[in-house]
Amino acid sequence: MRSRARVFENWERLVRATLRREQLRSAGQGAGRAAAGLAGAVPPSLVSTNIDQILQAAEDIQDEDPNIARILCEQAYTMAQNLDPSSEGRGVLQFKTGLMSVIQQKLAMKDGTAIDRQRDIENLWKFYLSYKRRHRVDDIQKEQERWRESGTFSTEFETRAVEMKKIYATVWALIDVLELLVRDSATDGVGRLIMEEIKKIKRSDATLREPTRYNIVPLDAPSLTNAISFFPEVKAAISAIGYAPDFPRLPAEFIAPQLRRPDMFDLLEFVFGFQRDNIQNQRENVVLTIANAQARLGLPVEAEPKIDEKAITEVFRKVLDNYIKWCRYLGIRIVWNSLEALNKNRKLILISLYFVIWGEAANVRFLPECICYIFHNMAKELDAILDSPEAVPAKSCTGSDASVSYLREIISPIYETIAAEAARNNNGKAAHSAWRNYDDFNEYFWSPSCFELRWPPKKDSSFLRKPKKGWKRTGKSSFVEHRTFLHLYRSFHRLWIFLFLMFQGLTIIAFHDGHINLNTFKVVLSTGPAFFILNFLESCLDVLLMFGAYSTARGFAISRLIIRFFWFGVSSTFMTYLYWKLLGERNNSNSDSTYFRLYILVLGVYVAIRIAFALLVKIPACHTLSNMSDRWPFFQFFKWIYQERYYVGRGLFEKTSDYARYVLFWLVIFVCKFTFAYYLQIKPLIQPTNIIVELHDLKYSWHDLVSRGNRNALTLLSLWAPVVAVYLLDILIWYTLLSALVGGLMGARARLGEIRSLEMLHKRFESFPEAFVKNLVSSVTRIPQDRQFIQGSQDMNKAYAAKFSPFWNEIIKSLREEDFIGNREMDLLSIPSNSGSFRLVQWPLFLLTSKILLAIDFALDCKDTQADLWNRISRDEYMAYAVRECYYSAERILHYLVDDEGRLWVERLFRELNNSISEGSLVVTITLKKLPLVVSRFTALTGLLIRNETPDLAKGASRAMYDLYDVITHDLLTPNLREQFDTWNILARARNDGRLFHRIRWPEEPEIKEQVRRLHLLLTVKDSAANIPKNLEARRRLQFFTNSLFMDMPSAKPVAEMMPFSVFTPYYSETVLYSSSELQVENEDGISILFYLQKIFPDEWENFLQRIGRGGSTDDVIKDDSSDMLELRFWASYRGQTLARTVRGMMYYRRALMLQSYLERRYLGGVEDGYSGADYINTQGFELSSESRAQADLKFTYVVSCQIYGQQKQKKAPEAADIALLMQRNEALRVAFIHVEENVSADGKVTKEFFSKLVKADVHGKDQEIYSIKLPGDPKLGEGKPENQNHAIIFTRGDAIQTIDMNQDNYLEEAMKMRNLLEEFHGNHGLRSPTILGVRENVFTGSVSSLAWFMSNQETSFVTLGQRVLAYPLKVRMHYGHPDVFDRIFHITRGGLSKASRVINISEDIYAGFNSTLRQGNVTHHEYIQVGKGRDVGLNQIALFEGKVAGGNGEQVLSRDVYRLGQLFDFFRMLSFYISSVGYYVCTMMTVLTIYIFLYGRVYLALSGLDSAISHQAKMLGNTALDAALNAQFLVQIGIFTAVPMIMGFILEQGLLQAVFSFITMQLQLCSVFFTFSLGTRTHYFGRTILHGGAKYKATGRGFVVRHIKFAENYRIYSRSHFVKALEIALLLIVYIAYGYTEGGASSFILLTVSSWFLVISWLFAPYIFNPSGFEWQKTVEDFDDWTSWLLYKGGVGVKGENSWESWWDEEQVHIHTLRGRILETILSLRFVIFQYGIVYKLHLTGSNTSLALYGFSWIVLFAIIVIFKIFTLSPKKTDIQLFLRFAQGIFAIGLIAALVVVVAVTNLTIPDLFASLLAFIATGWAILCLAITWKRLVKSLGLWYSVREIARMYDAGMGMIIFAPVAFLSWFPFVSTFQSRLLFNQAFSRGLEISLILAGNKANVQA
Repeated sequence: MRSRARVFENWERLVRATLRREQLRSAGQGAGRAAAGLAGAVPPSLVSTNIDQILQAAEDIQDEDPNIARILCEQAYTMAQNLDPSSEGRGVLQFKTGLMSVIQQKLAMKDGTAIDRQRDIENLWKFYLSYKRRHRVDDIQKEQERWRESGTFSTEFETRAVEMKKIYATVWALIDVLELLVRDSATDGVGRLIMEEIKKIKRSDATLREPTRYNIVPLDAPSLTNAISFFPEVKAAISAIGYAPDFPRLPAEFIAPQLRRPDMFDLLEFVFGFQRDNIQNQRENVVLTIANAQARLGLPVEAEPKIDEKAITEVFRKVLDNYIKWCRYLGIRIVWNSLEALNKNRKLILISLYFVIWGEAANVRFLPECICYIFHNMAKELDAILDSPEAVPAKSCTGSDASVSYLREIISPIYETIAAEAARNNNGKAAHSAWRNYDDFNEYFWSPSCFELRWPPKKDSSFLRKPKKGWKRTGKSSFVEHRTFLHLYRSFHRLWIFLFLMFQGLTIIAFHDGHINLNTFKVVLSTGPAFFILNFLESCLDVLLMFGAYSTARGFAISRLIIRFFWFGVSSTFMTYLYWKLLGERNNSNSDSTYFRLYILVLGVYVAIRIAFALLVKIPACHTLSNMSDRWPFFQFFKWIYQERYYVGRGLFEKTSDYARYVLFWLVIFVCKFTFAYYLQIKPLIQPTNIIVELHDLKYSWHDLVSRGNRNALTLLSLWAPVVAVYLLDILIWYTLLSALVGGLMGARARLGEIRSLEMLHKRFESFPEAFVKNLVSSVTRIPQDRQFIQGSQDMNKAYAAKFSPFWNEIIKSLREEDFIGNREMDLLSIPSNSGSFRLVQWPLFLLTSKILLAIDFALDCKDTQADLWNRISRDEYMAYAVRECYYSAERILHYLVDDEGRLWVERLFRELNNSISEGSLVVTITLKKLPLVVSRFTALTGLLIRNETPDLAKGASRAMYDLYDVITHDLLTPNLREQFDTWNILARARNDGRLFHRIRWPEEPEIKEQVRRLHLLLTVKDSAANIPKNLEARRRLQFFTNSLFMDMPSAKPVAEMMPFSVFTPYYSETVLYSSSELQVENEDGISILFYLQKIFPDEWENFLQRIGRGGSTDDVIKDDSSDMLELRFWASYRGQTLARTVRGMMYYRRALMLQSYLERRYLGGVEDGYSGADYINTQGFELSSESRAQADLKFTYVVSCQIYGQQKQKKAPEAADIALLMQRNEALRVAFIHVEENVSADGKVTKEFFSKLVKADVHGKDQEIYSIKLPGDPKLGEGKPENQNHAIIFTRGDAIQTIDMNQDNYLEEAMKMRNLLEEFHGNHGLRSPTILGVRENVFTGSVSSLAWFMSNQETSFVTLGQRVLAYPLKVRMHYGHPDVFDRIFHITRGGLSKASRVINISEDIYAGFNSTLRQGNVTHHEYIQVGKGRDVGLNQIALFEGKVAGGNGEQVLSRDVYRLGQLFDFFRMLSFYISSVGYYVCTMMTVLTIYIFLYGRVYLALSGLDSAISHQAKMLGNTALDAALNAQFLVQIGIFTAVPMIMGFILEQGLLQAVFSFITMQLQLCSVFFTFSLGTRTHYFGRTILHGGAKYKATGRGFVVRHIKFAENYRIYSRSHFVKALEIALLLIVYIAYGYTEGGASSFILLTVSSWFLVISWLFAPYIFNPSGFEWQKTVEDFDDWTSWLLYKGGVGVKGENSWESWWDEEQVHIHTLRGRILETILSLRFVIFQYGIVYKLHLTGSNTSLALYGFSWIVLFAIIVIFKIFTLSPKKTDIQLFLRFAQGIFAIGLIAALVVVVAVTNLTIPDLFASLLAFIATGWAILCLAITWKRLVKSLGLWYSVREIARMYDAGMGMIIFAPVAFLSWFPFVSTFQSRLLFNQAFSRGLEISLILAGNKANVQA
């Protein structure tokens, strides 16, 4: 029997271990408070029940009563069986099996007695009663009731919270099981007692059961363990939303809540049918919003706290501001008559109504004015219901079945229409004009006609009409995003007209030799007609690009288009006619100049009117006058014609002073630009132009078709075109230069870079406490309460240091936790508390180390007076501090250690020394030479005292004390004093009796212990502090933080009064936490992530090992310990771009708030009692303070929107377990996700329901669902990220929201400044309060490689200097996807944090800035706070990222937001906006186009023969202008102007020498190659997007890039974007060199085209130069094999492009899918034909023959070559003719060669002619190939597609070989690979890396 019991015992242990292991795996390696054993193994499909609680109770009482545990387990099994009889759920079968095994073991009682199941109920009831009695459940319940009634919070209950919850959970589990067991036998005695107990428990107000779910504030039931409910403002807010007496009574059928009183949200739920969870969510939102508004008022707390009217009115105005503006714009009456007429309850219920409407609106939240429309009508309904005696359901939300549902009746119809329209976009491939996007739906409500929709909305209205084939669909609203470059002209026509007119005017002046007279003036007046004609072109574009919206656009908008069209048409005709007449008068010497005067009059009047309207509409100072002029219809009409009036974009003006600043900025640019253009671009071309125009009878070397009789127009075009191109793009150059200068000056003024080294940090450390207290400490704690304590500057400094020390030490502690510093460095960097009785300010030891030893050296060398010695010491103020502290500490410690005679000796000794110091005779009193001896004795004593006391140590300390006495008395003191001490009777007696220092009082008080330890370190640490901390990142962080203390920032409010805020992170499926296998798996080079990190961060690795107590351990030792392994996973993840890193960083906000709140000592009716000022700065355990945690939760919320978390959980993906682990480790973390439920109807049809859910970790570490809000359908109708943000934004809280990407980080010291940053919302930043606060970023990935460094510097330059200038003075900073802080209420009432329409909003973040600006927001930028940011580190990642951004900018060109900003900004602000957004990419593209324009122009001159013909007759061909143009283009191309802001940033923040060194280093690392390559990436994707579309989100991957990229992969990525274009330019250059004319020969050509050659080399070889191991021979061989197999592998269905050339080639053609795109591609492809046309006539064979037939014959030759190619590539399927075919091909090849030799020998055909012909035919062949691809369907129908594909394969093979050959050649030389590794990873080398060995896979050598 005993053996049987042992078997069962072992079996149970095995089952439990298995289940626990399963549970640990699902919970993320066992961290967190996971439920134990069986309870933790409940499958997800059973989690909704209380099975896990029952099994947990069974676990807890197993040792108390195994029989009761058995009853509970059996009941749990029964429940599981009833729920899932067939065990279909995931993991249910295994769970049941394990549970049954445990039950069987329990049934086998050890004594063999049978189990009487009839007594189970009785036994369970007895156990229940005894359990309640033992744990005093009833007494605790009564005690809790008393605390609740008192309204105060109990810290006692908080400390017992976990134990109480466990007891209550067990009680409820017992009750639940009893209820189930007695259900059928409730009539007997025990059954009746049990049912009465159950009723009694359920009638109680949930004191036994914590609210099953709440987010931040437990509103549905009181909580005694959460202090937030006891805050006065929260209490007042909860009371304020209560059910008011003047509200209608709720009907009898309304089920009142059991655990709280009804409130206004219950009324809204009943009336409109809002979802219960939406109501709960918004109830908490409103409570927190008004509670925080109340707290900000800073009013004294009353006995019965109430919400002040001001707080409610403030929230009311802010929440309903957009609604009020909407009503005024449409001219409709607001729901309420006046704000003053509304009482508090009406305001609150309207606020609540708006929030619940918004909270359940799903995708309709992107339509803010639609929300206004819904709110307007529902508020009117509510108003009527509030005036009735009894509440009734609203008719608009009542369905045909009488059920009430807001979602079904209001939101779903709108959603379904939006979804139907979104489906028409064909996954982003359809034209934007073919479907209505979110903006189109929203803009329907910008017109009073929206009320035709009626209420409730008519299902048959045009707005809700769903698109169907063959049916008339509803058109676009007021803008159509046609895909065309013409949008650039339309949006920014004022810029282009200005540049054109200036160029025209400057050119006219230049042609008149710079003489400005009446004649010149008359010619310059030609700009008048040009102005009208250009405006007419813009009005034509307005008419053309509105197609698609005429049927639905507002009548006023269409009328304006037509009026403008006719006005500019007529006016341009009239002005042209007038000017024509003026020119006639100019040529007629007898004219009376009538037309001239008339022209001047008309033009003058028009200009005056335009200036007047510009002043009225655009100039801030005249805006009041503009508003007054609106009263007169005349002015109103012309203002309307001048500028369109939209709901958005009104009032886009700034303060006059701000306006003057950015006008001055642009005037400086224009002066520089036009001076440069006139003297170096236009004027040098005048003389050559005049000569060329006069040249006649030029001889063409080809058959000229177009150039005769047009005065050499094409020649002039080829000459002027590059200059014009640079004229258009150099505005970017001048902007860059001036913005760098202005940004640098502003940065210096803002005190950036004042502390940029450790030396500077050391020197200024003394001033940090005061600066910290004044900026970062709130007024509550800034001034010490005890005024007597502050008597002088020294005491003031000590007071500041006392305030500063807890914060500084917490920062140092966080650096230690992050492993940037070790334990020793932490000791040296920590600052003493400065709160005790010690008189001096105590500074961190790293400032004082070795100072005492240096001071002793000074003393030993001293031959002068005490004053001279002290002067020498005081030159180093920290040395003086160290000497003072050492002296006073020694006195205090010695006085503490000894008593009786010893203490008398100490007192007399220091009295004598003090007297000597005051008399200036110390050098006479003591023997300075003996100081080292005294120090050695003293350190021996302190070395003993810092250890724990033992008898032996006590004896040693006595001896050491006596030795110290002996040395001081007999060696240090002068003979006179020595004699006095020796003859002192008291001392002599004690010495003779052996009592002197016999007993030492060991240091036990914390202050004395700290002082002894500190003095010991002060005397013994000899290292210099110059390199502490050693870690570069720790240095950077401390330098930036301390520097920021001296920057201008708002004062910090107390935590209770600060603005509340949320942090919001969208997440999809990126890495959450590196798994142990991911860390250890090795790549093809034998490198694992862990190994790589150990070498990249060696000091941090050592610190990590030290922290976990594994110093000197190997990886294998760590792997054996699960907790250490988990720490290792986090350590590695914190060094990657992972969600874990982001979450840790963002949770620093909460930690900072808890610390700040803790130190502010906010008393809350008993909370935190017992603290006094003496231990004020003791922060130990602040994170456990209930009040501090509650205060932080009131002010801070962190929501991570993990879109597919639900699916990941179902699939048991490791990401889900890791996210759960993060929730367990961070109690304030909330995760929102989209949950999908599939329902199968009776007919077998599967339908899906979507829910937006919010979860947190419960006390057991499991997911606890807080809210679940049903959605009308799939929320992903548009772009993924904004849709992900939108579904979860309803769970955010506060007045501000910070958007954080998943690759960002934060730091504790920066989190401490968040209070200051949030106060910027109330600062003075112009006419309007800020709506977006821009935040500086630190790119933390810069040290990985040279590429990462380039990218980091480029990004840092933009997010600091670039955005600094954009925000001020230019006032055009937008939101760029960085960690900006949004005004939450402003943005959620205006469409959200981004836009989500498919493709057009691919760069979703920037549209938040556009939207905010258009809606009269204000975007600022602040650099005293920073957030970490990860960036792409490999070339392919960078290229994908830049392609994504460039494609997004291409889509922005088409967008209505850019159009409206371009139209509605004043001229100078429009210039800033253009150059900082799409204009940057336009100028980038122009940089590349300049090369094309120049080379095609030169090739035209060379091939036509005009080059030499003109050069013979005109020596000057405008070389000065061309040189200026090409040099400017080259400098842009290689990134010099990109680097200028970068260099300025270096100078500002690192110093001049470091800036120069960094710039030179970047050049040596080929940064110019990188920037030139990036230029191509941006140009390709920007141009292709506007031409064809196809912009899409590209996942770049954020891993560590040390992997070698295969040749084929690089070829696939860059073939069409870089390689093809580079080879085209190379072809142009070769033709230019071969046939161009110059006196200097080929070398002159190369010098003239050096920028082009540099571009060709960069575009062809950058992917291989920056490819790890790119020139290693073995890798090159492998790459060649991989490339050839990829090239020859056949494609097919399902074969990806990465596996087959054919599949990749097909994928590359997808973007050409519209007729317009095909036509444009055809036009562009025809440029390649020029090569064949020109080269044919240059062959020796053709001589001087220019017959057109010759060109025709060349096509016959080309056709013959194609036929020959077909013959040689013919591969028949029949095997019997294979041999014959090969023989025939061989004979044909021999004959072909022989024929070629004969032709060369007999005719004038030469070998160079053959190569020239080859170049010509290659270009023509490529043109044919491009055309065949463009017209693919036609070619396929002709049966030629196979041949086209084979020719394309040959072209790709040829291009690949051209690129591969140099790579292979260089790979022969081993030093090239070494040099490349050095080049790539130089930054890593500077930190002691051996990356070349890593990349070579020589892991053993590195480890050795």
